[in-house]
Amino acid sequence: MDFLREIALKTADLIKRSGKTLALTGAGISTESGIPDYRSKGTGLWEKYDPMSKASLSALISDPVEFYNFNLPRWIKYANAEPNTAHRVLAKMEEKNFIRGVITQNIDGLHIKAGSRNVWEVHGHLRTCRCMGCNHKYDFSEAVRQFEDGIVPPKCKTCGGILRPDVVLFEDPMSSDYYRALEALEGCELLIVVGSSLQVYPVADMPYLARQMVIINKEPTTFDSRAAVTAHCKAGEFFEELASILKI
Repeated sequence: MDFLREIALKTADLIKRSGKTLALTGAGISTESGIPDYRSKGTGLWEKYDPMSKASLSALISDPVEFYNFNLPRWIKYANAEPNTAHRVLAKMEEKNFIRGVITQNIDGLHIKAGSRNVWEVHGHLRTCRCMGCNHKYDFSEAVRQFEDGIVPPKCKTCGGILRPDVVLFEDPMSSDYYRALEALEGCELLIVVGSSLQVYPVADMPYLARQMVIINKEPTTFDSRAAVTAHCKAGEFFEELASILKI
């Protein structure tokens, strides 16, 4: 029996024994959809740039032109990406009641595109944006349209204030989804962590709220020794194997 099938069998057994299972996903689950992650050694975005100077609230306020020129082309790619095998299998696992839902650190919306219904986007999303002046809401496409028309930063049509995406920037308070995710974790017997380095707080504290963990991540995490199952592999390969075992 090869290693991948062995860990998938162990995970399937844990899922079947669990009374309440949730998934927690990070940037690593979306790399197979063409979205680079943030913290992989040598390639992660925050290995090359200081996130506080590029993706913080103070960066947006102090230099909104640079903020948008740096972030929006990347965010447009995120918004146009398509779900991969791991996203689709998690959606099917929810449909078949193997998991209760997905807590995600990602802003790409791929879990929702894949068909997951219970999704807690703890760092926000790229479906909408809002005016920093009057708080008027817009579809994210409005910010994209203005940016592509050379209006940088995008402006509110009502008051002329700067638009900002509904994502959690560095220095922002956590989203309401974060607190709903904490409630969802009450009584969690198994947490399947996928593609997260578990380095970003406060989300990195969430595994402590589950009785057991499975960790699927290409690189080791500080929680590996606490996990019932750990695999350093591509998420898509693991979930393809898991789906065949669960017959979904």
